[in-house]
Amino acid sequence: MSDLAIAEEARSAAADQEQAAPKSRLAVTLIELALAVGSFGIGTGEFAIMGLLPNLAQEFAITTPQAGYAISAYALGVVVGAPIIAVLAAKLSRQTLLLMLMAIFAIGNAVSAIAPTFESFVLVRFLTGLPHGAYFGVAALVAASLVEPNKRTQAVARVMLGLTVATLIGTPIMTFFGQILNWRILFASVGVMGALTVALIWLFLPKDKVEEGASPMRELGAFKRKQVWFTLAIGAVGFGGLFSVFSYIASTATQVAGMPESAVPLMMALFGSGMIVGNLVGAWFADKNLIGTIAGTLAGSAVVMTLLWLTASNPYLLSLLVFLVGCSVALGPALQIRLMDVAADAQTLAAASNHSAFNIANALGAWLGGLAISAGYGFESTGWVGAVLAVAGLGVLAWSIASEKRSLATA
Repeated sequence: MSDLAIAEEARSAAADQEQAAPKSRLAVTLIELALAVGSFGIGTGEFAIMGLLPNLAQEFAITTPQAGYAISAYALGVVVGAPIIAVLAAKLSRQTLLLMLMAIFAIGNAVSAIAPTFESFVLVRFLTGLPHGAYFGVAALVAASLVEPNKRTQAVARVMLGLTVATLIGTPIMTFFGQILNWRILFASVGVMGALTVALIWLFLPKDKVEEGASPMRELGAFKRKQVWFTLAIGAVGFGGLFSVFSYIASTATQVAGMPESAVPLMMALFGSGMIVGNLVGAWFADKNLIGTIAGTLAGSAVVMTLLWLTASNPYLLSLLVFLVGCSVALGPALQIRLMDVAADAQTLAAASNHSAFNIANALGAWLGGLAISAGYGFESTGWVGAVLAVAGLGVLAWSIASEKRSLATA
């Protein structure tokens, strides 16, 4: 079967799912809210720790870079956990799987809050990261099944809205209280958010049936499809630019643009605002033209990051460009839907693996940005690093489209 035929089969399945979706707009909204609360908790826990590394290092008597291992451990858990859980849980209903994933996340954060040693803390952070990707993947599948096929990306974006709002609200609030009280309050609070999500999903998401024929082998079939790999590669490479800039934005603002340290929270807020706008507006465009939105987001990112590299010394232009870099998160929901379209009957594994790809992008972008800075090109060089990664993502997309056309021609 050609990749285009697979995509059409997936869209047909989505249409069939919509017939069984709750007809009440209130019911759909409550389900989306429940899932978004979970994404808010995950986003808060993932990002707020970055501002609390000095506090964590002080308590455990280690250096701040060593404390950063906890972030790496969580990211590794996301990358490893998403595909493994998706395969092993193939015979579970989506409601059951979501409840289990968020329960593990809640417990992991609660244990993180009381970890007695740094080694135990790092281990628990790895375990807590395991359900991250699978949760977002399954939540996206559920959200897409609740609406008409031409509104799927917007439904996924509403669930992802919790993650983007976390960067604007959850992260700064938790960082503030973590600094004046104790860093452990962050993980205790996120654990409570996880428990609340479990309750909301149990209350609002109806029990569903396991799809007929579901099995680990069927899920693994996703990795036999070239378009799944192409789409994951677009995310892993093209999204790296956002993380290249975001990872060093504080130093870029203070050391290149000459802004005071008090302006760093404002820059973070601008970035978070851009993520919210990009998430919602990009999803609207993706429902009109999916491939065009992916291509446009990558091309726009390349331009914005090039301008950031050239004008980073101007605090006003830097502020605008940081907002626009945040807008490139529009790529996330669009790629999520693309994966659903090309994965056919192995959607859980494909959707969950999307977040493994994003965490690879996180590591790749931060690493390459760090290399450019260490080579003496300055913090503004993260802009051209991001532009190169965005162009590389466009190249993968072009390769993907060409391969799809060849498959159709030979079908």
